[in-house]
This record gives sequence, C-alpha cells and structure tokens, in this order.
Amino acid sequence: MASLENRPKSALLVIDMQKGVVADAHDRERVIANIGSLVARARDEDVPVVWVQHSDEGLAEGSEEWELVPELAPGDDEPLVGKHYGDSFEETDLESVLAKRAVGRVVVTGAQTDACVRATLHGALVRGYDATLVSDAHTTEDLRQWGVPVSPEQVIAHTNAYWSEAKAPGRKGDTASTAEVSLRTD
Repeated sequence: MASLENRPKSALLVIDMQKGVVADAHDRERVIANIGSLVARARDEDVPVVWVQHSDEGLAEGSEEWELVPELAPGDDEPLVGKHYGDSFEETDLESVLAKRAVGRVVVTGAQTDACVRATLHGALVRGYDATLVSDAHTTEDLRQWGVPVSPEQVIAHTNAYWSEAKAPGRKGDTASTAEVSLRTD
C-alpha cells in the first residue's frame, strides 16, 4: 500500500481528455469508451473521479481545443484540476484534492501516454502514491514526424510493460485493463 499515512482509498484520474489533445489520438473512440465505462464504475462504487485539464501557450484556457471531449463530462461534485506542466501534481492542488478524500492510490487514464500520463505516473510514485495505469484507457498521437522512432501502439505497449514493474519503497506501480482493474482499495 502507498507510503502515505491513513490513505486507504483510490481515485480515478482522467488526464487531459481534451478536444485538442486527443483530436488525432490513436484508437481515440475505444479509449474514450473505456474511460467512460471506468468513470461510470467509479461513480457506482463511490470512488472519487478527478479530472485534469492542461493549458499552456499552445492550448489556451477557454478555447475549444482546451475543452474536454463531449463524451466525457465531470459530475458536479467531481474536482477539476487545472495544470500547466506534464505532471498533474506539479504546481496544482491535486495533492490536497486527494488528501481530502484519503486517497493513497491513483488509477490513471487519459492522454498523452508519452507525456502527461507518464509524468503523472512518476509524479504519483515519487510523492508516495501507488499508481495503477489502465492499459487500454490511455492514448497518444503519432509523433514519428517529430522524431519519435516508434508508433503510438509501441509507445503504449512500452509504457504498459515498464509501468507494470514500477516500484519504490512502500509503494508500487502496476497495470490492468479496463475490464480487470479494481477501482477500490478499501
């Protein structure tokens, strides 16, 4: 269990599922559907859902590209964390949002696999959280034209493989599919 004291609960993180971020994402519709089913399960199981939304000079807050995809919408009582860096914890209130809910484990979904998802996974582990990556509920776009030497499928597969072995003293990373992931830890 996480190295954070008195944090027995899990939370579902939905990272950057914004129109401009996932417009050209690999397997977009399936990933959105998987995240949608996880959000519904979390709500049914009384597991907190925390939404993360990125903005920067290329993704202006309030623009159409900045908006969450219409297939996914936060509930009225679900926090929305705005961020400006890849790691969803960096200079945000995510840690206090999770602490308020006694969360010591995050279940991570969203975009982009090789940027904000990966940075948030590492950020969680470093800060004392256990972090589960949902293997079929994260995505990225094809970045080979910018020098990334592998396809989106390979980026996703590599991230799933290495995260399944992630660990640090008193905490761990793991992966599970949408169908197999447990959202509750308490």
